Amino acid sequence: MNAQFETLQLERRGAVAEVWLNRPDARNAMSDAMSAELPAAFSLLGKDAAVRVVVLGGRGSAFCSGADLGRMEQAGRAHGARNRAQAMKAAKFFRQLYTFPKPTIARVHGAAFAGGMGLVCACDVVVASEAAVFCLPETRIGLVPAMISPYVTRAMGANAARRYLLSGERFSAAEAKAMGMVHELVPQAALDAAVERIAQAFASCAPGAMAEAKKLLREVIGAPITAQLISHTASVIARARASSEAREGIAAFREKRKPAWTKSGSE
Repeated sequence: MNAQFETLQLERRGAVAEVWLNRPDARNAMSDAMSAELPAAFSLLGKDAAVRVVVLGGRGSAFCSGADLGRMEQAGRAHGARNRAQAMKAAKFFRQLYTFPKPTIARVHGAAFAGGMGLVCACDVVVASEAAVFCLPETRIGLVPAMISPYVTRAMGANAARRYLLSGERFSAAEAKAMGMVHELVPQAALDAAVERIAQAFASCAPGAMAEAKKLLREVIGAPITAQLISHTASVIARARASSEAREGIAAFREKRKPAWTKSGSE
C-alpha cells in the first residue's frame, strides 16, 4: 500500500488488506494521531476495488489497550463543546468501522481493552489467541464506555454486558468465545493461519453481494418481522438476481470455473 501513516501500517496481499495499529511501546493506545488516521485508512480501503477484506491487528504485545489516558485528561479539561466534538469524531469512526462495506476481521492477541475492545466488537469476525484478554475498565477510573456500547452490547450480548461493562472486570478469550463475542479461538502460533483462512473465504465471494448482505444484516437483526421488512427483503433479492455479479456467478457455477471477481484482487 502506498499510503503513509504515523501510527498505522497498511499492507495488502491480493484481495486482503491488513491495518496494523503501530504504537507497540504504548500497547497501541489510541492517540490523537491514531484516531485521525484510522478513519482515513478505512476510507482509503473502502474506495480500493482491489481490496475485498480488511484485517485489523496490533503490533507488539497487545491488540489495543484503549484510548491514551493523557488524551482523555486533556479532553476532560477542554471546553464542553470541544470535548463533545472530540468524542463525536471517535463515535463516528466506530460507526464507520461497523458499517464498512467490506468484511472486517479482528485479529486479537494480548490485551483488547476499552476502545480496543470497541474496535474488536465493531468488526464482522473476531479471531483471537487463547491468551487474549478483554476488559471494559472505564467505570474503574470514573469514565463510561459510551461510544463503544452499541457495538459491545451487540457482540457480547446484553446479559454479559451488564456484568462486564459495569464492573470493569477482565475476562478471558475463552469466556469471550462462550458469550459469542469471539468467533474462533486458536493458539497464538495458529492465529495468522486462522485469520488467513477466513479472509480467503470472504475473498472468494462477490464484493457487491457481500456489501448488500452486510447492510441487510444491520437492517434485519433484531427488527420485527413486519410486512415492510418482508417487502424490503424481496426487493433486495430481486435486485441481486438482476445484477451482473449474479449473472457471472451463475455462469461460473455452470461452467465449473471460478467467477471473475476472484481474479480481480490477486495482483
